Amino acid sequence: MSSEVEGWNKVLWERQPFPDNYIHPHSFLSSLRRNPNFKPYTYWPLVLLCCAITQHLATIFTFLAVFVRLKERWLDARVLLWVSIVSFFGGYALCEILSCSNPVRGASTRSNTIKSSLLVFLALMGLSPVLRTLTAATSSDSIWALSACLFLLNALLADYSSMKPSHLPCRLTSVLSMNAAISSSVVLASRLPDDLAVFALVLFAVQLFALFPILRHRLQVTPQVAQILFTLTLCVLSFALTVPLSVSVASIYAGILITVTFVAPGVLVWAQKYKKHIRGPWDVAVPKLN
Repeated sequence: MSSEVEGWNKVLWERQPFPDNYIHPHSFLSSLRRNPNFKPYTYWPLVLLCCAITQHLATIFTFLAVFVRLKERWLDARVLLWVSIVSFFGGYALCEILSCSNPVRGASTRSNTIKSSLLVFLALMGLSPVLRTLTAATSSDSIWALSACLFLLNALLADYSSMKPSHLPCRLTSVLSMNAAISSSVVLASRLPDDLAVFALVLFAVQLFALFPILRHRLQVTPQVAQILFTLTLCVLSFALTVPLSVSVASIYAGILITVTFVAPGVLVWAQKYKKHIRGPWDVAVPKLN
């Protein structure tokens, strides 16, 4: 780009009696641009994107409701164990249906998946007596505070991206999120009365916080109606499990879901009018190549 204004050219290769950063006062704001390449958000697509956050929060509250029922002996650990086993096979079948177009998956992949699942199952079964006495010398108040901090870290670092499963990178934040959730589940399980309850709760936590995110990413490429129905199912289930335990906690939980799903996207759409990204001749030059 070269423009001649009173003997000055906007080039660096020509020797001129001006500094290298000189800009003529009359042409300084002529190339000013506001919010270049800006694509405004719309409300309902943002609400749909927030469904992933809503699903994750619903899984956390579902786990907490199950823990309270196990701790108070309102839920039989054997029932939770069978629910976890059935859910695992149902989720695995759904993943196979969603991945039927992937030619890479074969008999060897399924065999490795079954072997890994059996290994985790047997490892948790053997470690249950150790996990039950893991925090015997720690006060319950410290356990509740540590668990709350770990679940908060899990929610903040979780991967809510909506990319296709075949293009998902291995992100450090998602690994840290899963580790935080599993750690919180282990310290909570150490407060349960027997080994079977510890085993059932930790197995349930592995499914919710390690396996469920994989299924959630695969469901995000399904039609929007399926995502909405899946989100509603999780929200209703978690809310129905929370209400009998505490109406006040259920009210707070409902407020959080409404805020995250509907209020936050509206605030972001409203705040777009205050976005001011100014580009001008003072920015670093970007070469344009053919």
